[in-house]
Amino acid sequence: MRIGIPTELKDNERRVGMIPDGVAQLVKHGHEVVIQSGAGEGSGYLDVDYVSRGATIGTQKDVWDCDLVVKVKEPIESEYPFLREDLVLFCYLHLAAEPELTRALVDAGTTAIAFETVTSARGDLPLLTPMSEIAGRLSVQTGAQLLTAPAGGPGMLLGGIAGVAPVNVTVVGGGVAGAQAVDVAVGLGAQVTVLDINTATLRAFNQRYEGKVRTIASTPDNIAEELRRSHLVIGSVLVPGAKAPKVVTEEHLRSMPEGAVVVDIAIDQGGCTAASQPTSHSNPIFSFGPVTMYCVTNMPGAAPKTATIALANETLPFVVQLANQGAEQALQNNIHLKAGLNVAQHEVVHEAVKDALGL
Repeated sequence: MRIGIPTELKDNERRVGMIPDGVAQLVKHGHEVVIQSGAGEGSGYLDVDYVSRGATIGTQKDVWDCDLVVKVKEPIESEYPFLREDLVLFCYLHLAAEPELTRALVDAGTTAIAFETVTSARGDLPLLTPMSEIAGRLSVQTGAQLLTAPAGGPGMLLGGIAGVAPVNVTVVGGGVAGAQAVDVAVGLGAQVTVLDINTATLRAFNQRYEGKVRTIASTPDNIAEELRRSHLVIGSVLVPGAKAPKVVTEEHLRSMPEGAVVVDIAIDQGGCTAASQPTSHSNPIFSFGPVTMYCVTNMPGAAPKTATIALANETLPFVVQLANQGAEQALQNNIHLKAGLNVAQHEVVHEAVKDALGL
């Protein structure tokens, strides 16, 4: 099989869909890997690194002409003309928040497998987990920076200074990303509150932090009360494949302290606040009432070296399976890979995506 790895075109997206070690494994299995020239440079991999492991360097067209295209982020509009019926696309898609891309995939008849809905025997989302971990950790770093005066914030340090009240950090959603955000915020000395609908999740936070983290059931009233005193809010609500529920209202945001920051990790799936709108690394923030909103749709792209390696470690076994068996057979043989199938034969086949798009 011919596997293509394109250069990512999303704003400031420096990750790449495969590292040289992955190329070597695919070549060992008898496959041809075509890397777009310069695709790996943002993650620290030069063309020569790929060539030394058996890859061919090609143009954008060469890559998209392959049987299987593996990338990181969803195709942007300029890439839609490359979509076709005999193509298998394997990447993050987030179609619940991308109706135009969904229509392009359906019209082209492309077989589209989304990283974010591939499952595992443990019941988790193994291809989403590493990026959620990175986004969760970056969210607190980003929020802490935006609270400083040079960044236009109120001039607050996240915490840890004797005699000064710590910053109040509220994490809405205690999943993988939320847990990482809590870990960093606690480490920096903030006063941290977690809201989640699952009491078992809250109980786990109580046990891990021995009561040092406040845990509260996520209800509209509780969210309203906590946000009124929160200087930094991390939105990390996830419903696999579906649009993120808008659990934070405009009224909640307007009640927050002047200069407070909201980092919406859930923006890839539409965002979990009523004011969330996609932003980019080039233009990451906007104001809503008293709040600075950060809604960058490819947060892990800020740490491309770490993110590329972490993602490649998880995706490669599935890529090898797709290449060795062909997409149709691989999807039949692996129910967890099949859970990632979003579009096939000119229709959306993932139920949560269909519901989110009203299909």
